[in-house]
Amino acid sequence: MPAHLTLWHTPPCESVISSDPTEHQEENGHNWSPGVKTFLHGCPVEPPEVMGYQRVPNPAEEHTIIQAEFFLSPDEKGEFMFDFDGDEIFHVDIRKSETIWRLEEFGQFASFEAQGALANIAVDKANLDIMIKRSNHTPDVNVSPEVTVLPNSPVSLGEPNILICFIDKFSPPVVNVTWLRNGQPVTTGVSETVFLPREDHLFRKFYYLTFLPTTEDVYDCVVDHWGLEEPLLKHWEFEEHTPLPETKENLVCALGLFVGIVGIIAGVVFIIKGMQKRNAAERRQGAL
Repeated sequence: MPAHLTLWHTPPCESVISSDPTEHQEENGHNWSPGVKTFLHGCPVEPPEVMGYQRVPNPAEEHTIIQAEFFLSPDEKGEFMFDFDGDEIFHVDIRKSETIWRLEEFGQFASFEAQGALANIAVDKANLDIMIKRSNHTPDVNVSPEVTVLPNSPVSLGEPNILICFIDKFSPPVVNVTWLRNGQPVTTGVSETVFLPREDHLFRKFYYLTFLPTTEDVYDCVVDHWGLEEPLLKHWEFEEHTPLPETKENLVCALGLFVGIVGIIAGVVFIIKGMQKRNAAERRQGAL
């Protein structure tokens, strides 16, 4: 299934989406076609020189807020979120018309009306329909993801932990992920983030699995994306650190002691030879 994607930026702090698709095409030079439309908006908190994902050197502390949204067709799905320095602040659940804060505390000192996001998504959908007709259905390039699986903290047997499946550098923002424990799908204790924008116009996303480490269980994160010829599987299992046997420890200590003694003896020999050469030279000078 081909992927289709459109990317463009507005000026800093501007969140109005233009309805002229021809202008978007000329500004960015991206190809698009039915399927996916993505709008990204950069709004820096500090100097106005920062535009979109561009950052400029500044001796003062610098922060960037990014508004990212997209609409998928024919899936009829979309996403609207705000990002602060690479971390999600909130996203809007399009189906429930609800603002979801990444941390509950954020909603105590800020607010966002979900209807505003729904209005933007409606404009995205309308613009996508126009672009489909004007672009002659030219597909965009699918960029396959990089996948890494790692624990949230150092692993100890019997201590609850979280496995993280980090999916990075992919486009379009469409991905299916399945957790496996000993080859069997796991559906409990799983969670995920929304699609997070990157500065290079690609996306990243995190999937989480709570687990209790044992020596018997093995885990896999299976990722399916339009840019992959087949699903990508990343494996993880507990690897216990095996301490050196006492005999090996003794051998290592003895070897280190031996090397140290040899070094001391060699140093003493060189010192004695140096003193002998100096005395001989002094005697020759006295004879002259």
